[in-house]
Amino acid sequence: MLIERTQCEVIIRLPVSVNTKNLQRLIDYLSYLEIASKSKAKQVDVDKLAKDVKKGWWKENRSQFVK
Repeated sequence: MLIERTQCEVIIRLPVSVNTKNLQRLIDYLSYLEIASKSKAKQVDVDKLAKDVKKGWWKENRSQFVK
């Protein structure tokens, strides 16, 4: 593995033997960190949104789990 920093980016070189599924998970996590670092949302607002989404999902999918 080789990590190189240029004036405007960081370049990471990996061997082709790297598991692409795990690499994609890492890239997704790094993308999340980048997006989250720019967010102005407060944690309480994020928690409320997550609760509302879960509630809506459960309402729509409950019948698949509870007979």
